[in-house]
Amino acid sequence: MRLRKCFILAFFGLIFSSSLFAQQITRFGVVDTAKIYQAYFRNSAPIRNYESKKAEFQREIAKRTEEIQKLKQQKVDMRSSQNESAVLKLDADIIKKTDALTEYTNAKNIELESMKNNLQNSDSFYKKLYSVIEHVAENEGYSMILSLQQNNAILWYSSSVDVTDKVISELGL
Repeated sequence: MRLRKCFILAFFGLIFSSSLFAQQITRFGVVDTAKIYQAYFRNSAPIRNYESKKAEFQREIAKRTEEIQKLKQQKVDMRSSQNESAVLKLDADIIKKTDALTEYTNAKNIELESMKNNLQNSDSFYKKLYSVIEHVAENEGYSMILSLQQNNAILWYSSSVDVTDKVISELGL
């Protein structure tokens, strides 16, 4: 009787395990394209140029901010000595320099953003990236690779997970 129970359990275990192996296991992967982009272009001349310009702009912004802070301190000093004409002149200078700083910052941010977009939209880089993603996905058994940066962005998928034709068929179309 005990041998029979073991045989039955082994038989059902074999059937159950074979059905598990028969089903395809869908694996998803995620890619941080920003991290890849940074690693890929880290030592390239365009990235060094971008980083250099960014640092230059930051230095200029810091310099202008410091000038405004000095003017504000002078204004406090003049106010305490009750020199109203000097306070009014310093107020005008502070407003003028603050507006110029805001304009400079906005213009340089637009310039940096444009440089960054040009670098990120490099066709040759993305062709290579998608080719490598496909290679890694197929070799590692992934069915789909998603992007961390873009909501719902599928960078690559195996045709084995595409059920479009089955849905069309079930709809009777």
